Amino acid sequence: MGKIAVDLEAALARRDTLGVPGDTRMRTLAAGDGWSVTDVLCTFGPRDRPFEERHAGVCIAMVVAGAFGYRSAAGRELLTPGSLLLGNAGECFECGHRHAPGDRCVSFHYQPEYFERLAADMGLSRTDASFRHARMPPLRVFSSLIARACSGATHSAPVAWDELAVDLADLTLRSTQADAKRCASATSATSASAWSRVTQAVRLIDETPDAPHPLASLARLCGLSDFYFLRSFERVTGVTPHQYVLRARLRHAALRLVDEDAKIVDIAFDSGFNDVSNFNHAFRAEFGMSPRAWRTQRGARRCEARKA
Repeated sequence: MGKIAVDLEAALARRDTLGVPGDTRMRTLAAGDGWSVTDVLCTFGPRDRPFEERHAGVCIAMVVAGAFGYRSAAGRELLTPGSLLLGNAGECFECGHRHAPGDRCVSFHYQPEYFERLAADMGLSRTDASFRHARMPPLRVFSSLIARACSGATHSAPVAWDELAVDLADLTLRSTQADAKRCASATSATSASAWSRVTQAVRLIDETPDAPHPLASLARLCGLSDFYFLRSFERVTGVTPHQYVLRARLRHAALRLVDEDAKIVDIAFDSGFNDVSNFNHAFRAEFGMSPRAWRTQRGARRCEARKA
């Protein structure tokens, strides 16, 4: 389990030991003219009552640990690691942990005028700068940005947060415009039982990304047939179980490459890959570079920051 998830588990353990209600801790990671980035660690659980909040500005939050329900005018979604929470300025929303406690997000906030200016520079209208859906599922195009944000949130590597804020807005807007159907709120018609079962499977995968996790065993865990589990998982998360497991393993490996000096082959095996060539191929497809290049690039930036 990476440091991002370890910190969340430690906070949940403290909450249980003290017997106190859940809360939300926010830590500002960076801020600039029109944007800010916050590390949000939430320890709310099934016994805590959800409450309504309002987005002060445009929000794109990377879910990096845990899972939670998110309801807004755009629909109801289950947010899992690797997915993005999308919120429009002034929009009311509610987050709940009916099926499992705790989550952690790296949340990017944009002043409406700044976000609209970014959209205009991309050739989009003001209408196109408004999100029609509440979530982007865990997609490959966001993997590198999320891994960079996780490294920055744990102080394992420096991050050019201003560039990342622009890149994230750009990629999110282009993705929502190009693939609106995939972002549609299919989960609004999904039963609470399916949400609970899928959440259980997601937690297991994120806690043990190195384990095999074949479809049949995940389906048995959830008390469903292979067919119904596959369809339920895809409806709730936006990706198949295989895609989710692969992304969880690659996120785990990407963070270890920066945090540790272990051999790449050992990280590959520890992350659930039984063949180094398959690991190298999957990593390059996900992050656009080899594991060695990723480690060298992120490590060089960390050394530069220490010298500064």
